[in-house]
Amino acid sequence: MNRILLVEDHERLAQLISKGLANAGIAVDVVDRVSAAWAALQQIPYRALVLDRGLPGGDGLELLKRLRDAGLGTPCLVLTARDALHDRVEGLEAGADDYLAKPFAMDEMVARVRALLRRPVLSRTLAPRLGDLQLRPDAGTLGCGDESVTLAAAEMQIMLLLIEKAGETVRRGALEAAGWGLDEAVTPNALDVALHRLRRKLGAVGSRQRIVNVRNLGYALRESGVDE
Repeated sequence: MNRILLVEDHERLAQLISKGLANAGIAVDVVDRVSAAWAALQQIPYRALVLDRGLPGGDGLELLKRLRDAGLGTPCLVLTARDALHDRVEGLEAGADDYLAKPFAMDEMVARVRALLRRPVLSRTLAPRLGDLQLRPDAGTLGCGDESVTLAAAEMQIMLLLIEKAGETVRRGALEAAGWGLDEAVTPNALDVALHRLRRKLGAVGSRQRIVNVRNLGYALRESGVDE
């Protein structure tokens, strides 16, 4: 399932948008301020971002500029009550892919988000290759050479994060957030099961990449024979 991040501080509006998108088969995580959005986007490879402009802690466009400067190309729909031409131009120049003025019809919101989800994501977060390993999020597969296996949705999100942070240690909480989102309850062993399956699948396709347990810290994706 596609997962997006909604950054909206108006609680009732956030609930309405989340429900409308969920009814359309789009999973939504919601945060209400710039700092929380920045933290979430560093942990989870979202397929799209719906961003309000007026937020606690700053203008949504400042967050968007920061994301683009950091190389994060997540497609972004900006929401705003400001509908003047110069406001729309400002949003697009900051890196927005689309602009929707409030109030809006939910059908239009859904259509615009779906259009964003059809766009390729040019982003360090969704890097599809590492060494001999190739991920295909569109097909839901992990491959090496001529071999490939299917990944469950949570497994794909975990692998995307591990590839983005290749060689670095990623904490359990970040991997759980990547696999199941910020709001979903995760059973205590869900991550362990997913990592066990991913290790088996890496072996099945013959990749030299390995998921290493960094004691008391988290997990890292490393090439076998390196730092062992």
